Amino acid sequence: MPNATLTSLQEALAEIYDLPAQPDVRDFLLTSRAALSHVAQARAGDEQLIVAEDGDTLSMALYIDAAVLARLEHRDPFDALDATNLADYLTAAEGVSHFMYLAWNAGHDKPVTLLELELQAEVDKYVLGAWLLRAQGAGRFPRELHRALFERAHVDPCLAGERAGLYRAASRYAGRYCRRVASRLERVRRRASAAHAASRELLAELRRFYRWGNAKKLAFIERLA
Repeated sequence: MPNATLTSLQEALAEIYDLPAQPDVRDFLLTSRAALSHVAQARAGDEQLIVAEDGDTLSMALYIDAAVLARLEHRDPFDALDATNLADYLTAAEGVSHFMYLAWNAGHDKPVTLLELELQAEVDKYVLGAWLLRAQGAGRFPRELHRALFERAHVDPCLAGERAGLYRAASRYAGRYCRRVASRLERVRRRASAAHAASRELLAELRRFYRWGNAKKLAFIERLA
């Protein structure tokens, strides 16, 4: 079965958010763009979640370009996340996040807006990236990762099309929330004597945030200083 990195991503996000067992994302994986030739909503790009509804039945497939997965096989972010594999990590993590978030909400009969899906994916990429860099001993992870994801990144209007404004909004809201996450991670780092309790508090908040709907997520972020 292809690409152990996808399994690692799914298991890590499930651990962070305390999620029950879900279908293996690799069972829903497409890696050839030719497989999307019959998909009406197919877009250019290296990653896309394909969703179809038929009455009460929801079908999903996750496309991640084979070249991205091949590079991750050689530069696994769970061994070392750095400038050489950051872009591929972000592509794969976004796809796995989309798959897991939609599957979890579908399992609870909760509708998901596109803004909510993209917002959570941006948060997931940051939170998991920070988790990996911290485990790998990268001391400046919150500030540099936040810059890479939210300050230096930009939406390609050619790829995003009419969704460009939505993607910018998702990035803006996620960047604002992840500044809060970064500051709390920094407190965890500095307060060694209380690090365990502070980590538990942050995990509890992240898990609540994951389970909130779109309106509650946005309202919470809007209240942040």
